[in-house]
Amino acid sequence: MQRIVLLSDTHNYLDPKIFKYFDSCDQIWHAGDIGTSSVAVELSKIKPLIAVYGNIDGQDVRGLYPENQRFMCEDVDVFMTHIGGYPNRYSFKALAEIKRNAPKLFISGHSHILKVMFDTKYKLLHINPGAAGYHGFHKIKTLVSFLIDKDKIKDLKVIELGERV
Repeated sequence: MQRIVLLSDTHNYLDPKIFKYFDSCDQIWHAGDIGTSSVAVELSKIKPLIAVYGNIDGQDVRGLYPENQRFMCEDVDVFMTHIGGYPNRYSFKALAEIKRNAPKLFISGHSHILKVMFDTKYKLLHINPGAAGYHGFHKIKTLVSFLIDKDKIKDLKVIELGERV
């Protein structure tokens, strides 16, 4: 079993309220727009970090993380990218990968809009954790935690960190 904390769009800011959620997790996943490599390094010192770079990330972050991550967590095939869209509105690149080999879990960021949707066409769960940083148009800073137990994704929780000021 793996407890995951998933965040995105920190834009170089880690809200102090976020750290307590890492205590009970096994891994941190970041769906891009990290900000700077110092944020990634700080997260990776807390728990193992799996991340992708986003459109605002510079070469320091792009040198550490790829544009896409495809990996197994327990028995769940995961595909994570920053600009990926969501069911019925996937980006061109994400749709090509999904059509080629649909994952069980598809994660994207970028929109700053929290979404958890099941795609009936490709039989996958899509999660966008919203935005955990201050930059953007979102009103509430959010992240998501969930449990992967063998081939099951369960106990998903939306975590609100408060208003973006």
